[in-house]
Amino acid sequence: MVLIARTVAFPRSLLIALVISGCTPVKPADSPEPPPVVDVQSVFVGGEEGYPMYRIPALIEVPDGGLMAFAEGRQGIMDTGDIDVVMKRSDDGGETWSGLHVVIDAGADTAGNPTAFVEADTGRIWLAYCTNPADSPNERRVWTTHSDDGGATWADPADITSMVGESGWTWYATGPGRGIETSTGRIVVPADHADEAGVMASHVIYSDDGGVSWALGGSLAAGSDESQVAELQDGVLMMNARTSVAPRRVVARSEDGGRTWGATAVDENLPDPGCEGSLLQTPDGLVFSNLDSEDLRANLTVRLSQDGGVTWPVARVVEPGWAAYSSLARLPDGGLADLYEAGQEWPYEEIRLARFSIDWLSAQ
Repeated sequence: MVLIARTVAFPRSLLIALVISGCTPVKPADSPEPPPVVDVQSVFVGGEEGYPMYRIPALIEVPDGGLMAFAEGRQGIMDTGDIDVVMKRSDDGGETWSGLHVVIDAGADTAGNPTAFVEADTGRIWLAYCTNPADSPNERRVWTTHSDDGGATWADPADITSMVGESGWTWYATGPGRGIETSTGRIVVPADHADEAGVMASHVIYSDDGGVSWALGGSLAAGSDESQVAELQDGVLMMNARTSVAPRRVVARSEDGGRTWGATAVDENLPDPGCEGSLLQTPDGLVFSNLDSEDLRANLTVRLSQDGGVTWPVARVVEPGWAAYSSLARLPDGGLADLYEAGQEWPYEEIRLARFSIDWLSAQ
């Protein structure tokens, strides 16, 4: 299988913005070519379908064997400005994709950090996201919307900020990636925030009434950041987050559905250059996707744990070159899909989908 990679000519202004944002591209060290994954294809390509750039992927399984891929449609590299939440749908497990659908358009302002999930009983597709004025990135609002017709139409967004924030918080971000519905029926959405002093921390929000009302759950230790949550086989919740503390991921566990969290610990088995990652509990074990690097946004790797994330003995490289954010989902045939940022010259040229089997992941 040949990886699809397209070169995008970015204007100098975008490259300067990348340097300013701390993401200066440095060519990754040569890596051995991994055995080919089942399939890799482009889903969102910068410069196509109305947007110069796409970032922040979120992937979920939807009823009837479909997949739904969300992203931010951006006018440039910066995390603020004119940003929309966009979506594509696949009805054949990722073989083919629909055209682009704009789910949230905030005009010249910012709408982003898509975090999606599905209610098992109703099949309702939910999307949590955040907004801010283009010129005021810390005036963040938190919203939810939902679709009952497979993404064709979406309900009027509901502003839930007053239910899920604290006075003095400035920055706020849902996910990005996916939320979960636990075995008890609780909806749990991972998030992060910054307080008045600028100190970041991961937290969750949750709903026990199908998204009608929301509550603020517990937070991880200071320095934690963008996060994902999974329900382990014993019903305990695990949060896995990027952090500014070390070039490693941090994790914490909750035994009360996210209301409180145990100690936040550095996972020495999970290197990370300071980037979002994805966590997914499957019948075959706990799966994690992130960058196997301490300093570069490159070398996207998927790992498998059979002991709830205590150890990660299985690791396979999906993308050895430039890569960044990713989002995992389970395919109808039991395989896995990973939606991730990648490119030839830097990680933000396009968003690709890799599909692979558990056998491929487990082979060493």
